[in-house]
Amino acid sequence: MGLALLLGLFALGVIIGVPVAFVLGIAAVTAFWYEGLPLVIAFQRIVSGVSVFSLLAIPFFIFAGELMFHGGIAQRLVRFASSAVGSVRGGLGVVNVFSSMLFGGISGSAVADVSALGSILIPVMKEKGYSEDYAVNVTVTSSIAGILIPPSHNMILFAVAAGGGISISQLFLAGVVPGVLMCLCLVVAAYIVAVRHGYKAEPFPGWRALGLHAVAAIPGLFTAVIIVGGVLSGIFTVTESGAFGTIYAALVTIFIYRALTWEKFKLAVVNAVRTTSMVMILVACASAFGYMLTFYQVPARMIEFLTGISDNPIVILLLINAMLLILGMIMDMAALILICTPIFLPVVMQMGMDPLQFGMILMMNLGLGLCTPPVGACLFVGCAIGNVPIERAVRSIWPFYLAILVALILTTFIPAISLTLPEALG
Repeated sequence: MGLALLLGLFALGVIIGVPVAFVLGIAAVTAFWYEGLPLVIAFQRIVSGVSVFSLLAIPFFIFAGELMFHGGIAQRLVRFASSAVGSVRGGLGVVNVFSSMLFGGISGSAVADVSALGSILIPVMKEKGYSEDYAVNVTVTSSIAGILIPPSHNMILFAVAAGGGISISQLFLAGVVPGVLMCLCLVVAAYIVAVRHGYKAEPFPGWRALGLHAVAAIPGLFTAVIIVGGVLSGIFTVTESGAFGTIYAALVTIFIYRALTWEKFKLAVVNAVRTTSMVMILVACASAFGYMLTFYQVPARMIEFLTGISDNPIVILLLINAMLLILGMIMDMAALILICTPIFLPVVMQMGMDPLQFGMILMMNLGLGLCTPPVGACLFVGCAIGNVPIERAVRSIWPFYLAILVALILTTFIPAISLTLPEALG
């Protein structure tokens, strides 16, 4: 009965539109009260949920992403990508994916990717004769690169939700190949759709222009080198690398690109504070909610449920993927990382899967949820920028969904995709 109360209150709150963070807290505290547990323990769990040193990196990553969004880095990355791959058939679609791979690897945020690159590329693609829904679909689906290619604050959330025993630097390494693989699959989809619709290639601007745009993009790209390289080399902790990366992004956008005005800086601060507050409240309340899930032995029950359906690892992994895909369509990504990790991670570890590989499977599944209705944040932002009805975008987005699913299946059943870099460089 207590578990039904916990999950029932959570489902009811989500349905009626209460913010997920508050729903988690309300459901957890109510379950504590129902079981007669001291409420002081509930609030201790809430406070301890954010008393984790590595979480300090999240506000730095978010702020760095905002500075880069408002400071001109995205524009220079787009110019470089356009010079490098724009001459391919349907070149602006390929440019879009390539730009997302570059910018996502710096900002670490899918929504920031859509906002920054979409506001630049979607109008240009429409002007060059690409359909509105094609421009939106490529932008939206390629934005998931920001979740997988390091640095990514979602990786930090996963490490915390997994109990803190997973190396964040190892997670960063594990995300590189799956992220690049997914982008390659999206490039293939973008090319095929472009050929079917007869979109033309952009003229090659010449090696000199390519070199100039590459030089202009290097200071922005070096932000990722500082953050990721500092962690992997052991020079910085994740939190320290986030702080140095933020300082560097500010210096680049103010003194080198000279695009970050005082008004844009204030906007970046406000957006970063707002996003950080949402994430931290979510982490705090999810800690109490996760405690009650463990109290009701939900992970053990999930193992019994899945193994009761089949003892075939392939079937179980397909079921887990299906569950994560469905959940990703109806809930926020950060909340699902915090809720689903303690439930499903013990299941896959019992099957012999490395936690790093499961982390990439989780990220890709929930990232796809950001591109799907009814609560896909990236889809909403992309459609708003492109002025395209969501229904119209969804009708033509299926080739890009299929591309991501191909990458997901390969990542699920080929461990080397996620584990080769961590094993070689970790």
